[in-house]
Amino acid sequence: MPVPSVFRAAAAALLALTALPVSAGSALAAPKADAWPRWEAHVAGSERAVDHDPWDAILAEVVRPGDDGIARVDYPALTGDALRSRLDGYIAQLAGTPVSELDRAEQQAYWINLYNALTLQVMRDHYPVDSILDVDISPGLFSNGPWGAELIAVEGEVLTLDDIEHRILRPLWEDPRVHYAVNCASIGCPNLQGRAWRAATLDADLEAAATAFVNHDRGFTVDDGDLVVSSIYDWFIADFGGNDEGVLRHLAQYASPDRQAILQSARRISDHRYDWALNDLAGASP
Repeated sequence: MPVPSVFRAAAAALLALTALPVSAGSALAAPKADAWPRWEAHVAGSERAVDHDPWDAILAEVVRPGDDGIARVDYPALTGDALRSRLDGYIAQLAGTPVSELDRAEQQAYWINLYNALTLQVMRDHYPVDSILDVDISPGLFSNGPWGAELIAVEGEVLTLDDIEHRILRPLWEDPRVHYAVNCASIGCPNLQGRAWRAATLDADLEAAATAFVNHDRGFTVDDGDLVVSSIYDWFIADFGGNDEGVLRHLAQYASPDRQAILQSARRISDHRYDWALNDLAGASP
């Protein structure tokens, strides 16, 4: 869930002074969803499918669900020669995929998997770090994190993580559930799934991911009677109805009965929080 470079710099400064999590103010906003028309091309009804089996196997080896409901990643394992080669090979396979020849559902799964695989690759290459904000490879004096760095070329177009999320996934599908699918290697982010996203099960899997996050304290919680929600709903408020009322409706759609009662009693959002600490298995409590 990358946020604007100005906020990244502010967040990095805050991390130097205080412990995580970070609390974001309501005035901060994410990059706008600005469609890149180049990627609107698709073939309706195409039977071409992307082989995500290699990604399935990698995720099965490195993603570990925790008793606290937070999935963590075995980053040291990714630095080993075998997994390094397999991850790089899978990303190279995706880079060579004629994505414009896929149908829309296959494309959506493709872009989500590519985003997550690139994020793991970046974190592997800079490990150990305490946070993805420490991976300062984006251009610009005040930029933090990897989101603005050119990482891959697909169909001759050089792409950044920001391009994939804000110029392709968000504007072309206009589905707020994408925020539960793309992972930014942070504790505050919705879980990196232990298997690849696939067109055939995409809708059901997005629903399950949304339900899991909303019903975890990372989605929302109550602090001294005040409703505190994930900063995702602040940064990307435009994707969740454009105001707090829209966010509350979205949360209520996925909340369990007990958590719906919390939302109804709170009635308004008092604060937003996000934990930028790395979702590192090595740092998890036993």
